[in-house]
Amino acid sequence: MVQRIGVYPGTFDPITLGHLDIIRRGAKLVDKLIIGVTTNPSKDPMFTPDERMAMVSREVAEQGIDNVEVVGFNALLMKFARAQGASVIVRGLRAVADFEYEYQMAGMNQQLDAEIETVFLMADVSLQPIASKLVKEIALFGGEIADFVTPTIRDEVVARVEQRGRLGDY
Repeated sequence: MVQRIGVYPGTFDPITLGHLDIIRRGAKLVDKLIIGVTTNPSKDPMFTPDERMAMVSREVAEQGIDNVEVVGFNALLMKFARAQGASVIVRGLRAVADFEYEYQMAGMNQQLDAEIETVFLMADVSLQPIASKLVKEIALFGGEIADFVTPTIRDEVVARVEQRGRLGDY
């Protein structure tokens, strides 16, 4: 029997409750879900790739999801997916703006490898507004992020903000 492998790629800077929701649900669709932690040159990361991989690994383990592996990569997604033996790319959608971008990416990815399907999962309604970029921005300006990330991630983000320095007063 062939194992169905999925890849859920992202920067996870930091991993949010929305990401964990997609991981939990995506892991039910495949025999093995590989969370591909990558870098995005257009984003200013708060955490290093190794820190993000450790965060994701720890958070997934705490959720008790056992068919997940966390792998770092810095390559074209479809090359990475092929190297992992994946037949599915899992992507989360929050809003219409996400759909437009993801639709274009799925089309390009299909041109690169038609054997790998992209599956979109809608974020839970309560988690749809959450984005790592916004979590970081809120934290940088001294706002509370406890509703968007786990307590451990909250503490790590707050510590990093204190290390780097907060922005603005009001």
